[in-house]
Amino acid sequence: MKTKLSGPAILGLPLIFCAALAVTACSKSTKEASIELFSTKGENVATLQKLADKFTAEKNGAVKITIISPQDASTVLRSRLTKNDIPDMMAIGGDSTYTELASSGVLLDLSKESFIGSIQENYLQMIYDVNKDKSRTAYAVPYAANGSGVLYNKTLFEKAGITIPKTWDDFIADFDKLQKEGIKPVELTFMDSWTCLPPWNSMAPVLQPENFTDDRRAGKTTFAATHRELLEKYLVILSRASGDYMGTGYNDGNKNFAEGKAAMMINGNWAIPEFTKVNPSIDVDMFAFPSTNDPAKNTVTSGIDVAFAVSASSPNKELAKEFLSFLVRPENAQLYVDEQFAFPAVKGASQNNRTVDGVKADIAAGKVSNFPDHYYPSGFDLASILSQFALNYKNGMDNETNIAQTLAACDKQYDAVNVK
Repeated sequence: MKTKLSGPAILGLPLIFCAALAVTACSKSTKEASIELFSTKGENVATLQKLADKFTAEKNGAVKITIISPQDASTVLRSRLTKNDIPDMMAIGGDSTYTELASSGVLLDLSKESFIGSIQENYLQMIYDVNKDKSRTAYAVPYAANGSGVLYNKTLFEKAGITIPKTWDDFIADFDKLQKEGIKPVELTFMDSWTCLPPWNSMAPVLQPENFTDDRRAGKTTFAATHRELLEKYLVILSRASGDYMGTGYNDGNKNFAEGKAAMMINGNWAIPEFTKVNPSIDVDMFAFPSTNDPAKNTVTSGIDVAFAVSASSPNKELAKEFLSFLVRPENAQLYVDEQFAFPAVKGASQNNRTVDGVKADIAAGKVSNFPDHYYPSGFDLASILSQFALNYKNGMDNETNIAQTLAACDKQYDAVNVK
């Protein structure tokens, strides 16, 4: 026999149930999943925020992504590592910071995630190459790259009647042709010591032995035994550089170049927006640094500027991976490329700015070499060593002495910080 419930009971149960549902629904609507995204590149925060906001909108506001990028971000991140306080996600370069994090075991292995298939193989290889054990393991997803070579003023090249040099000999001959036309061949900005690195970063991957990075780390070779030709060619450039390049800073040099006061600058694509701020109509392009007389060996220096990693201990790993899947959609990668003037590591996105037409094909075809300083250990201050090298030349030091002292300094400092 069925029991018939009275009116109050019939009404009471649904009311209690509805109240419970209301409380549950309210708590779900106010609780949102949260991810901390730590960027070591302060310049990209606004773009990352735009992408984060777009992702949040797709998730109907149920996700919050907090982006932080403190001063001296790499040092802060290393400090947080020692405290086991790892952000949920990290936007880092493909350099020693990545190597340290990956080898410490704090990063999630993303190799088998479906979004890895969206990444260009040559940039994935750069990640594998900086893994301490060289394993084909992606503890970070390459996202954006930069390119370094020779920036040149097309108008001044045409005035001097020269074309893009493909060999070292042609490159140096062009310096001389420019000087004969009364045109300053190259703008060097060595008051900011980091700008001493681009010539080295362009030549070293081409001129050094193939296995130099691994052999140097293992103590099987030295800079003194392998990098003499590089410094000899560096001195040829210095011998043809006019003006007070040790007293000229990056900002002033960019302004000089933008105003047509020099034909070339050895630097990267990141400098071009600085030129166009001064002179929007500057006709600038870039070509691969011709380190040798064999054009087939010369490459564009291009490395991973931004890669996304996920903390292995994050409680929000699945959400972080979902955000990564969102980021590598071609339209989202394109937004980043356009706003940050980067080269994409993501398939389907492209760099279409005319000011880098001269290197786009090489980069797209993978005719690139990674920045060699991405493989050097933290604390190896090559910029300061090269700054002293340039100053020694400016002060009249004998070339042989200068080269020997500089390579010895490289080896001494490298050994001091090469913690195995």
